[in-house]
Amino acid sequence: MKKDWLTKKRKDNLVGVLFALPWFIGFAVFTAYPIIASLFFSFTESHVTLSPKWVGLGNYIKIFKDYLFTKSFYNTLWYAAGLVPLGLIAGLVLALLLVQPLKERSFYRGMIYLPSLVPYYAFATIVLWFFNPYFGIVNGLLSYLGINGPNWTSSEKWIKFTIVLASQWGAGTTALIYMAAINDIPKELYEAAMIDGANRWQMFWKITFPLISPATLYYLITATISAFQIFDMPQIMTNGTGNPANSSLSYVMYLYRQAFRYTNMGLASAMAWILFLISLVLVILIFKTSARWVFYGTER
Repeated sequence: MKKDWLTKKRKDNLVGVLFALPWFIGFAVFTAYPIIASLFFSFTESHVTLSPKWVGLGNYIKIFKDYLFTKSFYNTLWYAAGLVPLGLIAGLVLALLLVQPLKERSFYRGMIYLPSLVPYYAFATIVLWFFNPYFGIVNGLLSYLGINGPNWTSSEKWIKFTIVLASQWGAGTTALIYMAAINDIPKELYEAAMIDGANRWQMFWKITFPLISPATLYYLITATISAFQIFDMPQIMTNGTGNPANSSLSYVMYLYRQAFRYTNMGLASAMAWILFLISLVLVILIFKTSARWVFYGTER
């Protein structure tokens, strides 16, 4: 009897492995192998038409002497410093508005999330028209107020701010996450706070914000990683040039340029691993500090 049971268990395990085998093969071929190969290529001088030549840390040393690497890294830090906090504020404000007991609430939620579904190419084209310094809507509205609008997309001073501001078009995704978190907060806490005489700001700061902190942790991790990988918006808006004067050139744009314009796969792989290590360190720091400000349930 025991032997039959073991035989059946082995058959079940074999069937399970066979069903999972396509995923394991796909992961090994399309994920694990490219990661391992990129680590190897980062220590080589590798081009598409030439065999890899081992150079050790040569690519890493070369990168840090490259002006455009420094410039693109600075631009990416600028993007991250703007995208992460502004996206948090925009998503949270939208979520607080959309949890109000409005009759048309479902319609507003759909409208807020809809822009997130627009393809990046179409969206970037709209942004270029929207922020056009001569006939764009933004400068048109500013002119009615007697303000001479800047050259949003052709000025070194304004291009990064324009990209950060335009990227909030997709804040609906963050708003949905925050709405779900806010709706999970027990209503009894607000009722008790109102009885104690708390105002709206006190209820938000003492109840809402601490109890949605797990959603904030999730947002900070995903938004930080995404900000350091910003590519689509500046790439499409500047046709891959990073103009004006490389002031919009992001880290991943320069990585893409090294890999597919100059076919310098070794240098591009080294850049990719530097970006991975930076992202890993930032995520670890966020996790390490989260114990001080993330609350689960009603714990204090």
